[in-house]
Amino acid sequence: MPQSTSILLLGGARSEASRLRRALARHFLLVEVAQDFDEARELVRRCLFHVLVLVDPQLPWSRLRTACKACEGLPSTILLIAAKSRVESAIAALRGGVSDVLLRPFSTQELVATINELGGRIVPARSRAAGSRRMLVGDTHRMQELKELIGRIGPSGSTVLIEGEAGTGKELLARLLHERSGREGPFVPVDCGAGHVRKNLFATAARGTVFLDGISELSDERQDELLQALETSRHRTAGLDHEVPGASRIVAASRDGLAELLPQGRFREDLYRRLSATRIVIPPLRERREDIGALVAYFMERLSNRIGLPPVALERAQLAMLEEHDWPGNVRELRDVVKQTLLLGWLPPDVLLARAGRTQLPEYPHDWTLEQVKKHHMARVLEASGGNKSAAARRLGISRKTMERKLGKGGHKQRRKL
Repeated sequence: MPQSTSILLLGGARSEASRLRRALARHFLLVEVAQDFDEARELVRRCLFHVLVLVDPQLPWSRLRTACKACEGLPSTILLIAAKSRVESAIAALRGGVSDVLLRPFSTQELVATINELGGRIVPARSRAAGSRRMLVGDTHRMQELKELIGRIGPSGSTVLIEGEAGTGKELLARLLHERSGREGPFVPVDCGAGHVRKNLFATAARGTVFLDGISELSDERQDELLQALETSRHRTAGLDHEVPGASRIVAASRDGLAELLPQGRFREDLYRRLSATRIVIPPLRERREDIGALVAYFMERLSNRIGLPPVALERAQLAMLEEHDWPGNVRELRDVVKQTLLLGWLPPDVLLARAGRTQLPEYPHDWTLEQVKKHHMARVLEASGGNKSAAARRLGISRKTMERKLGKGGHKQRRKL
C-alpha cells in the first residue's frame, strides 16, 4: 500500500525522471514530474507535496535555493540527487540547507529509505520492518533513563510532551514511542510552525500517532481546536466539513519550555496540562559528550551503507576535538559533519576548527582549492607520523601509493611549498 507522502521530482533528463517516477509510485501516494520551475508552479497549484526531489541540478545551490523560495508552494523538505563527480556542490547544498543528498549510483530501496527518513513523511505502522534500525544512541545515565521511559510509556496511549533544543532528536523519540505502541495507524508529523494543518493529516492518523512539532508556535485559534480534539477524542480537520472519529495518540514537541510561556499568555494552561501529563526532556549533546564517539560510529555506518562510500576512520585526537565542541545544532549537526566527512573521504581541518569552537584560523589560505587543502592535510599527517608513509597512509584511509602520488617526492617537506 502506498505511503501517504506526495513527491515532486524536479529536473533531470525526461527518461530518468520517468523511470524514477515509476519506481517511486509503488511506494508513495503521489509522484509528479516537472522539468523546470514553470512546470513545478503549475503542479503545486493543484497538489500538495511533502518532499521535493531535485534531480541532477546543474545550477549551484545558492541559485537553486533562491529559485525554490520564489516558487510558492514548494515543500521545504528537499532531497538532492547528484553524481559523485559533483560532491563539492552536494556539500555546499548540505551546508546551505538542503535536507539530504543521495549520490549516484543508488538503488530504489536506498531512494525510498532516504525519503522515508526526511521530515514530512507518513509511515504506516504495518509497513515498518520488524528489525527497524531506528534507535537512541548513547549509554550515558540520561540516555539510559530515556530508553527505559520509552519502553514504559510507549505501549500506552498517553499524550506525551517532548521538550529539547533543535537537533536533539525529538521526532526520533516520537517515532520510537509510536513503534513501541503497536498502533495500526500511521505516524503523521505536523509542522505547527507552518501556520496551518494539512487537510488529510488527522484523518490519515486514525488509530495512529499525530506528532505536533513546534507546538509552541500554534496560534490561539489552533490551540483551542487542539484542546477540543483532546477532550472529545475526535479531530475536526481544517478544510473538511465533518469530524473524523479516531483514537489517535498525540505526541507534541517544543524547543521552548511550555511552562515558561504560560505567565506570558502565549500558551493555554489547560492545554499545557493535557499535553504534559507525560513530559520528556531530551538533553543537549553538550551534556552527554561521552556519547559522541558512539554517535559518530553509528552515523558513519548508516550513512556509509546508504551513500555507498567506505567509512572514514577518525583518529582519537579528531574525536577528542569533536567532543570539546558545544554542538549548538546537537545530534543533527554532528550527523551533518559525519556526512560531509564521508562525501569528502576525510575530515578537513577547517571543519574541525570551526566545529570545535577554535578561534585560530586554518593553516592555509581560504582561496585554496580543495586539492590544495587535501595535499596540505596529507603533509601534516605525514609529519605527525614522523615521516612514516605507511603509517600516515593508514591514518588517512588511503594507499601509500596514492599518498605518494598526491604529495610527490619529498613528502612532508612539500607542506612548506604549498
